[in-house]
Amino acid sequence: MRTRTLAALAVVAAAAGCSGITGPAAGPSASLSFSTRPATSPLGAPRLALYANGADTVIQGTDTLIVTRAQLVLRKVELKTQDSVSCSTEHCEEFEAGPIAIDLPLGAGAQQQVAVNVPPGTYNGVEFKIHRVGSDSADSTFIAAHPDLSGVSIKVDGTFNGTAFTFTSQAEIEQELAITPPLVVSDTTTATNLTIQISLAGWFVNQTGGVIDPSTANPGGANESIVTANIERSAHVFEDDNHDGVEDHPDSTSAGTTH
Repeated sequence: MRTRTLAALAVVAAAAGCSGITGPAAGPSASLSFSTRPATSPLGAPRLALYANGADTVIQGTDTLIVTRAQLVLRKVELKTQDSVSCSTEHCEEFEAGPIAIDLPLGAGAQQQVAVNVPPGTYNGVEFKIHRVGSDSADSTFIAAHPDLSGVSIKVDGTFNGTAFTFTSQAEIEQELAITPPLVVSDTTTATNLTIQISLAGWFVNQTGGVIDPSTANPGGANESIVTANIERSAHVFEDDNHDGVEDHPDSTSAGTTH
């Protein structure tokens, strides 16, 4: 198997705000999508509803949290081969060097963000970094295109009990998500898709299941550490070739590690 080939990157038109690099084809196509809506809600989780205007709403008791936009900034999104411990071992395929802005889809289903041609092989993980923009000199071009994301890694807009809020985070979070069962790409594979599901409904929830006012979780806020911890454990990845946000292998499980 070839090691760390920087293959063709193609940004999908549906992915607003993303930018990428194109190059020569290297093998079958693998795309990466994002979703925020699990097929079923965990027992005891706040009720999540989809409204006609495309907003996600968390309702718990007398509290109502409406999310109208959620953005992440990612760097070094990589697909890890089965024979590598981590992507630092040079055995990974790079989806995107970044930084890129990801608009998390609100509602059901998965939205494709980037695609890459990968050599045949077995891939057992996805690694990426939630990145604070402006932490290094490589961010200048991104900031020019996305000035509203300067200095932050996550931005969420919406209302809490009728009052508008903007939540931002400066956290830099490295994630390693296991693909179980591993993704097998062969010479006969035409295309495949992995979906990273972000449990957005669980970001602004405290230990007792109550809804947190997002404005209290901004940098220096009383609930910053709780929300950051929720974000760190909110993602998992699975094969999802029909882009419906549901695992193609429902008997399997996937887990993430945060650094």
